[in-house]
Amino acid sequence: MNKFVDINFKALIFGAAIAAACILFGYQINDWLYPFSAIGLLYAGYGQSNVKMGTLMGAIAATPIVVLTFQGYMGQFSGFFLTENGMMGLTVLIIVVGAFVGLVGAWTKRSRENAREQYEKQQKIGKNKNKKKNKNEK
Repeated sequence: MNKFVDINFKALIFGAAIAAACILFGYQINDWLYPFSAIGLLYAGYGQSNVKMGTLMGAIAATPIVVLTFQGYMGQFSGFFLTENGMMGLTVLIIVVGAFVGLVGAWTKRSRENAREQYEKQQKIGKNKNKKKNKNEK
């Protein structure tokens, strides 16, 4: 029994890499690139098959951000964040935000698929309507 069938590893790896790259580029080039790391987390969630897996993969894809934060790429810490409780709180906060962004990505994919199904259903109704109309005219 394979437990990893539903996981899209390509989306997970690329999402985590995009998130980490945006943090590194933000450190090297300019601070305004930091928020763009959410694009990688969105992609990690969007690539999954359902919302639960998207949330989980968003949290997992946020772990490189935790590592880069503690290596000093997000700035220097002082006060409460230098204690063990502060570091643990910051770790949990980053992972929870990653899970939320992954949830948003997976929810977006689900909404897009539902909208596509509704559109195709609407198109099929219109096509069948014209066919029946043409058959009645002959």
